[in-house]
Amino acid sequence: QVQLVESGGGLVQAGGSLRLSCAASGRTFSGYVMGWFRQAPGKEREFVAAITWSAGRIDYTDSVKGRFTISRDNAENTVYLQMNSLKPEDTAVYYCAAKLGTALVRTRYTNWGQGTQVTVSS
Repeated sequence: QVQLVESGGGLVQAGGSLRLSCAASGRTFSGYVMGWFRQAPGKEREFVAAITWSAGRIDYTDSVKGRFTISRDNAENTVYLQMNSLKPEDTAVYYCAAKLGTALVRTRYTNWGQGTQVTVSS
């Protein structure tokens, strides 16, 4: 099992930027697809972005394309989410997730972090 801890959330004005980090521990980071999800108040948790272990394939939900960038540093067992041009509708708790395997998917993640709050003021 891999344990995940997110950091980097906070309060930012619309148009600003934040970089979220997710540190993995517990077992080798290799072989895991990593994803970011978010859950806004009163809404279902939704997929944001995912990256394969080799970073050869990346997927984004449409609403963040061109604004968010997912990346990973396998030597540091860390995955990042760079968020630019933030909007109030990006306000949510952001979760890091992991899934063993090579398929780039938006569901069936098995390991989850505790989440970090991102608040974008207008």
